[in-house]
Amino acid sequence: MNLRKRHRGASAEVHTSAMNDIMFFLLLFFLIASTVTNPNVVKLLLPKSSSGKSISKKTVNVSIDKNLQYTVDKKSVAVTDLPTVLAGYKNLTTELTIVLSVDKTVAIQDVVSVMDVAQKLNIKLVLATVAK
Repeated sequence: MNLRKRHRGASAEVHTSAMNDIMFFLLLFFLIASTVTNPNVVKLLLPKSSSGKSISKKTVNVSIDKNLQYTVDKKSVAVTDLPTVLAGYKNLTTELTIVLSVDKTVAIQDVVSVMDVAQKLNIKLVLATVAK
């Protein structure tokens, strides 16, 4: 009977100290990144231009209240004059964005009429909402 202990060869070891450091830095990065970002805003990284020209971006606030009164930048406007007023704003800047604020009781057809005007004038339109 052989009662001597058998001597095993090399033992397998896994060193995880470097992995702990990496996980700590990743956790720290995501904690810092999550406090900086705003979840309600979509930010885009736009390309930079070397020409040095600054393109002016302007927003025009268009609102429709429950009495179907149209307002463009706090000035009352008739529905029929809306295309000419917005065309005047479009001539002032290269990129124009309409921020459309509509009362929730207004029919969708009135909203679509403003969207049609923006589409014909090739103006970007954003519908304003309130957070829940």
